[in-house]
Amino acid sequence: MTSQTTVEKAPQDEMPAPAKGLRGHPWLTLFAVAIGVMMVALDGTIVAIANPAIQHDLDASLQDVQWITNGYMLALAVSLITAGKLGDRFGHRQTFLIGVVGFGAASGAIGLSHSVTFVIAFRVLQGLFGALLMPAALGLLRATFPAEKLNMAIGIWGMVIGASTAGGPILGGVLVEHVSWQSVFFINVPVGAIALVLGLLILRDHRAENAPRSFDILGIVLLSVAMFCMIWALIKGSEYGWGSGRTLGFIAAAVICFILFALWETKVREPLIPLGLFRSVPLSAGTVLMILMAFAFMGGLFFVTFYLQNVHGMSAVDSGLHLLPLTGMMIVASPVAGALITKLGPRVPLVGGMVCTAVAMFGMSRLTIGTGTVTMSIWFALLGLGLAPVMVGATEVIVGNAPIELSGVAGGLQQAGMQVGGSLGTAVLGAVMSSQISSKLPENWTAAGLGKLEGAPLSQASSAVSVGAAPVPPGTKPEVAAKIAGVAHDTFVSGMSSAFTVAGIVAVVAAAVAMFTKRGENAEAGAGAGHI
Repeated sequence: MTSQTTVEKAPQDEMPAPAKGLRGHPWLTLFAVAIGVMMVALDGTIVAIANPAIQHDLDASLQDVQWITNGYMLALAVSLITAGKLGDRFGHRQTFLIGVVGFGAASGAIGLSHSVTFVIAFRVLQGLFGALLMPAALGLLRATFPAEKLNMAIGIWGMVIGASTAGGPILGGVLVEHVSWQSVFFINVPVGAIALVLGLLILRDHRAENAPRSFDILGIVLLSVAMFCMIWALIKGSEYGWGSGRTLGFIAAAVICFILFALWETKVREPLIPLGLFRSVPLSAGTVLMILMAFAFMGGLFFVTFYLQNVHGMSAVDSGLHLLPLTGMMIVASPVAGALITKLGPRVPLVGGMVCTAVAMFGMSRLTIGTGTVTMSIWFALLGLGLAPVMVGATEVIVGNAPIELSGVAGGLQQAGMQVGGSLGTAVLGAVMSSQISSKLPENWTAAGLGKLEGAPLSQASSAVSVGAAPVPPGTKPEVAAKIAGVAHDTFVSGMSSAFTVAGIVAVVAAAVAMFTKRGENAEAGAGAGHI
């Protein structure tokens, strides 16, 4: 196992000379991979804005629309680590380019689809090709940049992901409102073409001498099934019921497959994930930190969009603009965080970042129906300030503490951690919200003089209130409608407050986990990787 998890430093005279032309130039490599990464990150949030238009145009059910998102997320989460292994085996340049071409082609196919079934199928393909692209991008950065500049590069990489994720609702709103829902997908075609051309001209293949030469097929199957069952349980838990036999069955299947996977990995000659990787306390801490950060961030952001649009009555574009303090702070702070991490090491910036995130979450737990733009902007900006060093530092800790021949697997591990954390955060905080609404809504409804709310009407009202909408029946008198809206919004904000409080507690735990991180022991091996 030791041979799998250590890397000998290349002698100084064998280090490659700095690239003078286009091919293999570090900063041009960063630019090329950032275009592809932007396309995938943007797609994670931009599609949510298009879902109502897709539902109307294709006469889709609510379940169909949910699968437009869930199919993509499942395919991405299940495939990331395996995709990273493909990059380690065949080269990150080839894997990245295949991912770019496939993602752009699948996007174009969605735009041409006239059936929601085809939209879902091509969204799954998008997820699979996105999984090829993301870890390969990190592998290319790790192999191209010298250690002293790697954090800055990852900082800019994290900035692109953060800005694209937060900017998705703005761009999506503009495209859906002024062009069509198809344009949300068609835009990936020219972006993918640009990323392909830049990749062909600039990217240089890097492969470690002791890169894996075989595939752990059984390991891939066991891990994929485990990830599928776990993400499926998180996605469907609220529908099935968290204590139902189906939910518990999928969770049990995930646990069993994870255990079998761990046992198998100790037996196979070239494992998918050498478990010796996790002997590195910093790498393990970085992985847990990425999960906890995504739990708080993605789980919390899920409710912010409903709060802005349904409680404050903003359009999709306006709500995206109100998130600009978050986006802007991530854009500004990510490269700065990279420089600080290079100078100080990751521990202090990571702990400080998660403390800022916790303060922002606790601050957002105090949002009310009447909270103004200035107050919201302060908490959003503080959240962006806290997230930036964590996005950069946790990535560097995971990828930098893995040997160069496993940089793709490490990149897949980092991205899988984000997907699992985001799914877990959305599910858990959603359950907190549902619990609060179930207990508070009937009480608030009666207190407002609207009568008793129970049975099927309670279930229907709870479903609407859980996303901040007011369940006002058609033809309701204005004064009664105003009371219903007040109760709905008060109840939603109360549930959101509890959800943000839980997210803040998770962020505090993450700050404690960040104490165990340190600079990647193998980071200096990156720029010494072999070239093909």
